[in-house]
Amino acid sequence: MLRGIVTFVVAASLCSGIASAQDTQPQSPPAPDTPTPSEQPQGTQPANTPSDPVSAMIGAWEFSNADHDKICRFNFRNDAVSGGYRLDIDKNCPSVFPSTKDIVAWAVDNYGSLRLLDGRGNAVVELTEVEGGMYDGFTPEEGRYILQTAAAAPVRSADDMVGDWGVARGTGKPICVLTLANSPAGADVLALKIKPGCDALVTRFGPTAWRMDQGELVLISPRGTWQFDENDANTWQRVPETPDPILLVRQ
Repeated sequence: MLRGIVTFVVAASLCSGIASAQDTQPQSPPAPDTPTPSEQPQGTQPANTPSDPVSAMIGAWEFSNADHDKICRFNFRNDAVSGGYRLDIDKNCPSVFPSTKDIVAWAVDNYGSLRLLDGRGNAVVELTEVEGGMYDGFTPEEGRYILQTAAAAPVRSADDMVGDWGVARGTGKPICVLTLANSPAGADVLALKIKPGCDALVTRFGPTAWRMDQGELVLISPRGTWQFDENDANTWQRVPETPDPILLVRQ
């Protein structure tokens, strides 16, 4: 009997020791839960916002032929009109590009092409973007067009303008001839000479100097200034525009 009791006590001690040793073993931390793709925080997803083609067009653009010797200017606006947005064109544009006489609006289609529209929403000219800030188009009647932002357009230098220029009203004959020289006539201005036989319109103004200012040709007199924008390489028009335009035509 005593031997059985001793055997039971020894066995119990051994079991207790084994259980105690198991309790003291270090436990591995539980693996963190891995969220499924649908449970990923939405804030961590990369944003992918496409550029706005309408906003990219707003502002001043230059419309020219491929040789850049015929030029007019467009102002793209974001005012909604039938079929697209409002487009303002210079008054000289129809005389340079007859196709523009009915253009009043613009739109970008689903393929990214730029469409210049008439009052009924019909496309008069369609252009395709060839690089940032430049579009290319073609019609059989007028050939190839280039549309580029005013900031990207080439700017005439004073050397390009030196020589004789006739002052004309509208499409009439010159009423005066001016010589734009490349000799200095003061701080940041060049000499100008009026040839004999000029109309009183020019002699009253009495220009004595000229300069180029951010792409504009400026004639200077004690009375003030006349400013001209380029229509094409040989024709510049006084701005602001008037019903009776004043032109400078290369002689």
